[in-house]
Amino acid sequence: MGMLDGKVAIVTGGGRGLGRAHCLTLAAAGATVVVNDIGAGLHGESSAESPADEVVKEITAAGGTATTDGTSVSDWSGVEELVRSTAKEFGRLDIVVNNAGIVRDRMLFSMSEEEFDAVIAVHLKGTFALTRHACAYWREQSKLGQPVSGRIVNTTSGTGLFGNAGQANYGAAKAGIVSLTQITAIEMARYNVTANAVSPLAATRMTQGIEKVAADSRSDGFNPRDPANTSGVVAYLASDAAGWLTGQVLRVDGDKVQRLTGWAIEGEYASASGEALTPEELVSAMPQMYGAAPLGRAYRRS
Repeated sequence: MGMLDGKVAIVTGGGRGLGRAHCLTLAAAGATVVVNDIGAGLHGESSAESPADEVVKEITAAGGTATTDGTSVSDWSGVEELVRSTAKEFGRLDIVVNNAGIVRDRMLFSMSEEEFDAVIAVHLKGTFALTRHACAYWREQSKLGQPVSGRIVNTTSGTGLFGNAGQANYGAAKAGIVSLTQITAIEMARYNVTANAVSPLAATRMTQGIEKVAADSRSDGFNPRDPANTSGVVAYLASDAAGWLTGQVLRVDGDKVQRLTGWAIEGEYASASGEALTPEELVSAMPQMYGAAPLGRAYRRS
């Protein structure tokens, strides 16, 4: 018995890298997998390749069940049809893994509108589109009295969490995905649907040239940057065992999974007058808040 026996999953960007690894792991755990991938290049350009077909062949050769889908995640009505057709063909939909992405790296003062829009469309809009249509399906099933146990796993990144030069479009999209994950978790809790995000430290096409995520196996043969390292976490989040966990961001670093927390109040300055803050008093108050000056009477750390 696998953790995901009887489950049906859609994985976007499932033909390569992280997505491919997720598809193989979900299938090995018993899930039927719809491998969504348009076969585009790293920057979203057209390609004659069909990587999704190869993933399906691997899954079926291992005794699993999988099918391909070539819908662009930025195609609103196309994604709606993907959800509908998946539920019709397999009788249900339980899991969505939003992984599709492209990069158009450039310093923000040189970035074009098209470069910004293209990355937002795939990462942020694409994640929203599949999430939205899957949630509408689960809500409908719940209202019909059907049991629902929906699982959404989104993909964010260190750029969206901590920033990285040259990736204003990508970072904005990945940060938006975190917020989308948290709001989805809040709204869908009543329908027994969870939403979580993973932030993989993995060597893929998107991380080429980034030193901290370069592929480098240890002496024992383990590669800390193998995309498959994240897939066990994805499979867990997709399972019934993770029904208690939602609205979270998990960083996967080699053989470690890390719990991340968001914005927190770390200090406070109260206006000396008890009324609106003035720019003059902030001249001394702000350095206090950031530890660049001794603390004043009205300042306190949380």
